[in-house]
Amino acid sequence: MTILLLGLVIFLGVHTLTPLRERRGALIGRFGETAYKGAYSVASLIGLALIVYGFGAYRAGGYIPVWEPPTWTRHLSILLVWPAFIALAAAYSPAGKIKGALKHPMLVGVKIWALAHLIANGDLGSMILFGSLLGWSVFDRIKVKKRGDFGPGPAPFGKGDVITLVVGTALYVALLLLHPLLIGVSVIGRVS
Repeated sequence: MTILLLGLVIFLGVHTLTPLRERRGALIGRFGETAYKGAYSVASLIGLALIVYGFGAYRAGGYIPVWEPPTWTRHLSILLVWPAFIALAAAYSPAGKIKGALKHPMLVGVKIWALAHLIANGDLGSMILFGSLLGWSVFDRIKVKKRGDFGPGPAPFGKGDVITLVVGTALYVALLLLHPLLIGVSVIGRVS
Protein backbone atom coordinates (compact mmCIF):
# COMPACT_ATOMS: atom_id res chain seq x y z
CA MET A 1 0.00 0.00 0.00
CA THR A 2 2.94 2.33 0.67
CA ILE A 3 4.05 2.23 -2.98
CA LEU A 4 0.50 2.98 -4.15
CA LEU A 5 0.27 5.96 -1.76
CA LEU A 6 3.68 7.26 -2.84
CA GLY A 7 2.64 6.99 -6.49
CA LEU A 8 -0.58 8.90 -5.81
CA VAL A 9 1.27 11.64 -3.95
CA ILE A 10 3.75 12.08 -6.82
CA PHE A 11 1.23 11.77 -9.67
CA LEU A 12 -1.51 13.92 -8.15
CA GLY A 13 1.00 16.33 -6.63
CA VAL A 14 2.45 17.06 -10.05
CA HIS A 15 -1.00 17.29 -11.66
CA THR A 16 -2.15 19.69 -8.95
CA LEU A 17 0.40 22.20 -10.28
CA THR A 18 -1.61 22.63 -13.48
CA PRO A 19 -4.54 24.51 -11.91
CA LEU A 20 -2.26 26.36 -9.45
CA ARG A 21 -1.25 28.90 -12.09
CA GLU A 22 0.89 31.15 -9.86
CA ARG A 23 3.03 28.31 -8.53
CA ARG A 24 3.26 26.75 -12.00
CA GLY A 25 4.28 30.10 -13.49
CA ALA A 26 6.94 30.60 -10.82
CA LEU A 27 8.45 27.17 -11.55
CA ILE A 28 8.44 27.84 -15.30
CA GLY A 29 10.05 31.23 -14.67
CA ARG A 30 12.74 29.69 -12.49
CA PHE A 31 13.62 26.61 -14.55
CA GLY A 32 12.27 27.40 -18.03
CA GLU A 33 9.31 25.87 -19.84
CA THR A 34 11.23 22.97 -21.39
CA ALA A 35 12.77 21.89 -18.07
CA TYR A 36 9.41 22.28 -16.31
CA LYS A 37 7.59 20.16 -18.91
CA GLY A 38 10.36 17.55 -18.84
CA ALA A 39 10.32 17.29 -15.04
CA TYR A 40 6.50 17.27 -15.05
CA SER A 41 6.45 14.40 -17.56
CA VAL A 42 9.11 12.35 -15.77
CA ALA A 43 7.46 12.81 -12.37
CA SER A 44 4.06 11.93 -13.86
CA LEU A 45 5.44 8.73 -15.39
CA ILE A 46 7.19 7.76 -12.16
CA GLY A 47 4.00 8.41 -10.18
CA LEU A 48 1.89 6.43 -12.66
CA ALA A 49 4.35 3.50 -12.62
CA LEU A 50 4.31 3.47 -8.81
CA ILE A 51 0.49 3.57 -8.80
CA VAL A 52 0.23 0.65 -11.22
CA TYR A 53 2.90 -1.40 -9.45
CA GLY A 54 1.64 -0.50 -5.97
CA PHE A 55 -1.98 -1.29 -6.76
CA GLY A 56 -0.98 -4.60 -8.36
CA ALA A 57 1.11 -5.52 -5.31
CA TYR A 58 -1.71 -4.50 -3.00
CA ARG A 59 -4.24 -6.64 -4.89
CA ALA A 60 -1.85 -9.60 -4.96
CA GLY A 61 -0.90 -9.61 -1.32
CA GLY A 62 -2.70 -7.17 0.87
CA TYR A 63 -6.29 -6.87 -0.35
CA ILE A 64 -8.35 -5.29 2.46
CA PRO A 65 -12.13 -5.67 2.06
CA VAL A 66 -14.22 -2.87 3.57
CA TRP A 67 -17.69 -3.55 2.16
CA GLU A 68 -19.29 -5.80 -0.44
CA PRO A 69 -20.81 -3.72 -3.23
CA PRO A 70 -24.15 -5.02 -4.52
CA THR A 71 -24.01 -6.73 -7.92
CA TRP A 72 -25.95 -3.91 -9.59
CA THR A 73 -23.06 -1.49 -8.88
CA ARG A 74 -20.83 -3.55 -11.20
CA HIS A 75 -23.39 -3.29 -13.98
CA LEU A 76 -23.74 0.45 -13.40
CA SER A 77 -19.96 0.80 -13.38
CA ILE A 78 -19.65 -0.93 -16.77
CA LEU A 79 -22.32 1.41 -18.14
CA LEU A 80 -20.70 4.56 -16.69
CA VAL A 81 -17.27 3.81 -18.12
CA TRP A 82 -18.62 4.19 -21.67
CA PRO A 83 -19.43 7.93 -21.35
CA ALA A 84 -16.15 8.33 -19.44
CA PHE A 85 -14.28 7.09 -22.51
CA ILE A 86 -16.41 9.28 -24.77
CA ALA A 87 -15.39 12.27 -22.63
CA LEU A 88 -11.71 11.25 -22.68
CA ALA A 89 -11.84 10.92 -26.48
CA ALA A 90 -13.48 14.36 -26.71
CA ALA A 91 -10.49 15.89 -24.94
CA TYR A 92 -8.28 14.97 -27.90
CA SER A 93 -10.80 15.26 -30.75
CA PRO A 94 -11.48 18.29 -32.92
CA ALA A 95 -14.04 20.78 -31.59
CA GLY A 96 -17.63 19.64 -31.62
CA LYS A 97 -20.87 19.70 -29.69
CA ILE A 98 -19.72 17.06 -27.17
CA LYS A 99 -16.41 18.77 -26.43
CA GLY A 100 -18.10 22.15 -26.08
CA ALA A 101 -20.86 20.82 -23.81
CA LEU A 102 -18.39 19.09 -21.48
CA LYS A 103 -16.17 22.21 -21.29
CA HIS A 104 -13.28 20.16 -19.84
CA PRO A 105 -13.83 16.65 -21.18
CA MET A 106 -10.68 15.13 -19.63
CA LEU A 107 -11.80 16.11 -16.13
CA VAL A 108 -15.35 14.90 -16.82
CA GLY A 109 -13.97 11.57 -18.07
CA VAL A 110 -11.73 11.09 -15.03
CA LYS A 111 -14.58 11.96 -12.65
CA ILE A 112 -17.00 9.48 -14.26
CA TRP A 113 -14.34 6.76 -14.56
CA ALA A 114 -13.21 7.15 -10.92
CA LEU A 115 -16.80 7.24 -9.62
CA ALA A 116 -17.69 4.14 -11.64
CA HIS A 117 -14.78 2.22 -10.15
CA LEU A 118 -15.42 3.57 -6.66
CA ILE A 119 -19.02 2.29 -6.56
CA ALA A 120 -18.08 -1.18 -7.86
CA ASN A 121 -15.08 -1.87 -5.60
CA GLY A 122 -15.39 -2.21 -1.85
CA ASP A 123 -11.76 -2.64 -0.84
CA LEU A 124 -9.52 -0.10 0.86
CA GLY A 125 -6.96 0.14 -1.95
CA SER A 126 -9.64 0.84 -4.55
CA MET A 127 -11.26 3.42 -2.30
CA ILE A 128 -7.93 5.18 -1.86
CA LEU A 129 -6.98 4.99 -5.56
CA PHE A 130 -10.29 5.92 -7.15
CA GLY A 131 -11.33 8.26 -4.34
CA SER A 132 -8.06 10.19 -4.73
CA LEU A 133 -8.50 10.51 -8.49
CA LEU A 134 -12.12 11.60 -8.06
CA GLY A 135 -11.15 14.13 -5.39
CA TRP A 136 -8.33 15.53 -7.53
CA SER A 137 -10.58 15.89 -10.60
CA VAL A 138 -13.25 17.70 -8.57
CA PHE A 139 -10.57 20.02 -7.09
CA ASP A 140 -9.12 20.70 -10.53
CA ARG A 141 -12.56 21.45 -12.00
CA ILE A 142 -13.31 23.91 -9.19
CA LYS A 143 -10.00 25.70 -9.81
CA VAL A 144 -10.67 25.82 -13.57
CA LYS A 145 -14.13 27.27 -12.99
CA LYS A 146 -12.79 29.91 -10.57
CA ARG A 147 -10.31 31.19 -13.12
CA GLY A 148 -13.01 31.28 -15.82
CA ASP A 149 -11.34 28.83 -18.20
CA PHE A 150 -14.36 27.15 -19.75
CA GLY A 151 -12.74 25.45 -22.74
CA PRO A 152 -14.13 25.67 -26.26
CA GLY A 153 -17.57 27.13 -26.73
CA PRO A 154 -20.53 25.30 -28.18
CA ALA A 155 -20.12 24.07 -31.74
CA PRO A 156 -22.52 22.31 -34.07
CA PHE A 157 -22.53 18.52 -34.24
CA GLY A 158 -19.91 17.50 -36.75
CA LYS A 159 -16.72 15.64 -37.56
CA GLY A 160 -15.26 16.13 -34.07
CA ASP A 161 -18.31 14.49 -32.50
CA VAL A 162 -18.18 11.52 -34.86
CA ILE A 163 -14.49 11.04 -34.06
CA THR A 164 -15.25 11.38 -30.33
CA LEU A 165 -18.03 8.78 -30.41
CA VAL A 166 -16.15 6.28 -32.59
CA VAL A 167 -12.82 6.54 -30.77
CA GLY A 168 -14.43 6.62 -27.30
CA THR A 169 -16.59 3.59 -28.05
CA ALA A 170 -13.68 1.68 -29.61
CA LEU A 171 -11.51 2.34 -26.54
CA TYR A 172 -14.36 1.31 -24.27
CA VAL A 173 -14.91 -2.00 -26.08
CA ALA A 174 -11.17 -2.68 -26.25
CA LEU A 175 -10.77 -2.09 -22.54
CA LEU A 176 -13.76 -4.28 -21.70
CA LEU A 177 -12.13 -7.10 -23.62
CA LEU A 178 -8.57 -6.43 -22.40
CA HIS A 179 -9.43 -5.62 -18.76
CA PRO A 180 -8.62 -9.18 -17.54
CA LEU A 181 -5.24 -9.10 -19.29
CA LEU A 182 -4.29 -5.54 -18.30
CA ILE A 183 -5.88 -5.31 -14.84
CA GLY A 184 -6.39 -8.93 -13.85
CA VAL A 185 -10.14 -8.59 -13.33
CA SER A 186 -12.80 -9.69 -15.82
CA VAL A 187 -15.71 -7.28 -16.11
CA ILE A 188 -17.66 -9.25 -18.70
CA GLY A 189 -19.41 -12.39 -17.46
CA ARG A 190 -18.26 -11.76 -13.89
CA VAL A 191 -20.53 -13.60 -11.48
CA SER A 192 -21.57 -12.06 -8.13
